[in-house]
Amino acid sequence: MTQTSQTSTAQVNLPWIEKYRPQVLQEVVGNQEAVSKLKEFLKDNNIPNMVLSGPPGSGKTSSIVCLANELLGASVKEALLELNASDERGIDTVRKSIKMFCRKQVSLPAGVHKLVLLDEADNMTPSAQQALRRIIENYSHTTRFLFACNNSSRLIEAIQSRCVIMKFSSLTEDQVLMRLTTVLDKENVTYDKAGLLAIIFISDGDMRQILNNAQATATGCRSITEKNVYSLCDKPHPSEMQFILDRCLVGDHPNAQRLLMDTHYKGYSVVDILDTLFKIVKRSDIELITKMNYIKQISLTHMHITKGLDTLLQMNGLVARLCIFSKKNDKAY
Repeated sequence: MTQTSQTSTAQVNLPWIEKYRPQVLQEVVGNQEAVSKLKEFLKDNNIPNMVLSGPPGSGKTSSIVCLANELLGASVKEALLELNASDERGIDTVRKSIKMFCRKQVSLPAGVHKLVLLDEADNMTPSAQQALRRIIENYSHTTRFLFACNNSSRLIEAIQSRCVIMKFSSLTEDQVLMRLTTVLDKENVTYDKAGLLAIIFISDGDMRQILNNAQATATGCRSITEKNVYSLCDKPHPSEMQFILDRCLVGDHPNAQRLLMDTHYKGYSVVDILDTLFKIVKRSDIELITKMNYIKQISLTHMHITKGLDTLLQMNGLVARLCIFSKKNDKAY
């Protein structure tokens, strides 16, 4: 087998999230305001230390990698250090890996700096962040630091004050739909609109999860339909949760509990049931005070279940509390 055929085979077998990962900033979907700022930095070859914060799958890491590709070109492998701070988050990593990289000599054009990308930086220990603060100062003439995180407030003030903070938001349904259809057309996968909307509903704006779910459905069922998506992704159908919500809204506790138990005994995870119910409530047009009370109770139940409390008891308690907040009784519980 020739080297070219081996390369093409490896490309075909890549997960879609890697195969269709943006390579330049022009290919990044969504968050146009933040991406346009990155393009301005790139024009001047003047990259500041940055913190990119936002929900998972919104394009933070991909944007930084695209920036590095365009800035560093052929030197990207030598001049970019990419670390996942969830795995390598201790002070030893800062003192050894990062410090050694900052000291390394790399031949770059005038005014271009080496880049350190710390993904999931909000999981770094406080001691590692304190050590990193001094390194940012000491090597400011050769290296720039780029932090990607879900919550920038978990970074210490000393790091935040040394960086430009940029906020990323979840992709809109139209942006996700455009990117997803492009990928599916390139892969020659058949699909319908209901199937695409089902994937978007399940994934909640996370582009990585959307592509993973689409690939799993396409591989397992050869076509993307609503039925295939919920079957392959093993999530409760929104219509089932809508029936439960309708019963709760009129205070029909026996039928609401029966429907919830029917869904539970189909084998769905309790967390998946809660997540789907939460999305249904969030998208519904019920009275605002009722919606807020429902969201509060679902969130509290989710918290109790993650602490290891009896899941079936918690689910029964949730249904009872939701029925209290019916249209006839909108007082806070």
